Amino acid sequence: MHEIENHYLLSKGLHLNYSIITDMIDSGSNVLDLGCGDGSLMKMLKDKGVFVSGIDINEDNIVKCLEKGLSVIQGNIDKGLHEYPDNSYDYVILNQTLQSTEKPNYVIKEMLRVGKKIVVSFPNFAYWRIRFYLLLNGKMPKSNILPFEWFNTPNIHLLTIKDFFDFAKKHNFKIEQKILMTRAKIKNDFLHKKFNNLLTEEVMFVCSQK
Repeated sequence: MHEIENHYLLSKGLHLNYSIITDMIDSGSNVLDLGCGDGSLMKMLKDKGVFVSGIDINEDNIVKCLEKGLSVIQGNIDKGLHEYPDNSYDYVILNQTLQSTEKPNYVIKEMLRVGKKIVVSFPNFAYWRIRFYLLLNGKMPKSNILPFEWFNTPNIHLLTIKDFFDFAKKHNFKIEQKILMTRAKIKNDFLHKKFNNLLTEEVMFVCSQK
């Protein structure tokens, strides 16, 4: 797949994620977006009437958020959310960022403490195209949502849908909803539901404490 097509599908996928998240959150909700990037999702939520703030480690992203008139602070989510009280947000969002955190278990634990519900999305490393890429090429897989080389990837904790279900069971939190996506489209058909770990390219979970 050419780099331009990769970039197009990645952008299209992120836009789908933003739309899904914006649709699920009611106007007037209080939201914290972790790893908020340039603030595109925050801007969509704000335009809907959601009270949203963000955290990002990248200084350039902070500037872009401020230029959009968004509430944002620079911080490292791997160090926790100590300044935020328990249940201080209706939703805490971690969109396409879990796999690049250094302490994913700690980050999710803090999200569940601070948010009444959390939204987590990530690329599914068990997707069949990734499996075949590794089988046929003998190299670390690349795809439209995992376009990096092994030596420059920000994705340091790759996981699968099954891994996340096991993680939720081990850490005793509830998965309320899962949204399956392949090639930047939501998939609700029987095959994707039955073989979601094989056929799904990326997934979004809505979770809460039990």
